[in-house]
Amino acid sequence: MQFSSNVKRGVLKLGDKQESYRLSVQFYLQPPTENISLMEFESFACDRLKLLKAVENLGVSYVKGDASYQDKLESELRHLKFPYRALTEDDYDARRKDHISHFILRLAYCQSEELKRWFIQQEMDLFRYRFNQLSHSLVEKFLQYANLGYDILPETEKLNMENKLIDANPGISELKNNVFYKVPFSDAADLVRVRKVYLLVGYACVPQQEFVTIVLNSYRTKLSKALALTARSLPMVQTDERLQPLLNHLSHAYVGPDYNIENAMGKISLEQIDALSVKSFPLCMRQLHKALRDNHHLRHGGRMQYGLFLKGIGLTLEQALKFWKSEFIRGKVDADKFDKGYVYNIRHSYGKEGKRTDYTPYSCMKIILSNLPGQGDYHGCPFRHSDPELLKQKLQSYKIPPSGIGQILDLVKGMHYQLACQKYFELTHDPCSIMPKECQVLHEEKRLALEDETHGVQGQRNWFFSEPSQSVLYRKSAATWRHQRNKKR
Repeated sequence: MQFSSNVKRGVLKLGDKQESYRLSVQFYLQPPTENISLMEFESFACDRLKLLKAVENLGVSYVKGDASYQDKLESELRHLKFPYRALTEDDYDARRKDHISHFILRLAYCQSEELKRWFIQQEMDLFRYRFNQLSHSLVEKFLQYANLGYDILPETEKLNMENKLIDANPGISELKNNVFYKVPFSDAADLVRVRKVYLLVGYACVPQQEFVTIVLNSYRTKLSKALALTARSLPMVQTDERLQPLLNHLSHAYVGPDYNIENAMGKISLEQIDALSVKSFPLCMRQLHKALRDNHHLRHGGRMQYGLFLKGIGLTLEQALKFWKSEFIRGKVDADKFDKGYVYNIRHSYGKEGKRTDYTPYSCMKIILSNLPGQGDYHGCPFRHSDPELLKQKLQSYKIPPSGIGQILDLVKGMHYQLACQKYFELTHDPCSIMPKECQVLHEEKRLALEDETHGVQGQRNWFFSEPSQSVLYRKSAATWRHQRNKKR
């Protein structure tokens, strides 16, 4: 794939177009060879990331494959202008965008095992949805295009084994309108394990509704190998100074709407922080605040993560200096040592020293993907970095109901850390406990945030939260902060 700074692309003849992106469902075996602009590169990548985030959220909120899930995902595909119909004759631009954007995200998500796992899972879920939309004739075209040599069980053999095939597939009552594929036993191990297929001389007779499992296994293998090869080539790509910042940004990118702090909330007072840490802080910040109050100290990683968060929610530089100093001098740091050892870094984070960069709070992905905290550290993401049993004990101490703890731990097990954070917030906030006017604000903001998640409203990068789910959480937090601030007036 070639990149240029101009918007102009290389011209392809119509026949070449149809041949280059002939199917809306593919294994992405051949990388694109045409020229694209850097503007298009970033636009395609961001839209693909929005799509995969939507796939992740829908997979948690709905049963994969049911009508609601399919309707929501089709709506997202339409909105982002990706292929949503299983046709091969039209939608060239959508199929081109789908193909190129997949390869761009490969470059961004091959950089760690965790990023690879996340990318593979979302791409597989997207592939499953698309494959299940294919008619029988299009499935045959796909198998030929992907070089998957699975034969259809002949009608004569199918009729001779009718009772055995029906017994092996309880969901099938008759064979007339059902297609079976002959798949080598080794390729169908997952289905054999759960006894969903009939075995015949080294082959598994796989019904069409289960055939997607076979194709997905092949896709996972190919995509895993492709990501490994991409990772080896990454150093060469990163030498291009135009691409390196884009690729580094993508795996941490915020893809939702901008959050306007000035319109959403006012400044907080130092007296409010203790109460807000219990009621409204994300768990990572609540953990840091408690550690600071207990130990009267935080190590550098914790100070940076928590200090920038406090800055983000409205703490001024003067308030920050007073807050940190009053806490540290209660421990082993006297006032003189604090002034000499800590004031500069606090002023630096507010853009008043050094390069005078106005630093923004850490994004969720930055926190989640940070190094595992060591002994005596309290920064990081509790859902990502805590032992599940310790996390369970912490949630119990915060009076989270057992059913809610189970939901959170299930999300953590599935590596949905931002959604676990959102669930924690929902479980610690009873809408009925908020005064009616504030309830209206909260519900309206929740509605807008959910619309943003569904439709991927474009805007500048968020100043704190890097995920749509966290955007919802922060909007809710803002409503609660406003209510508590107004009560004190």
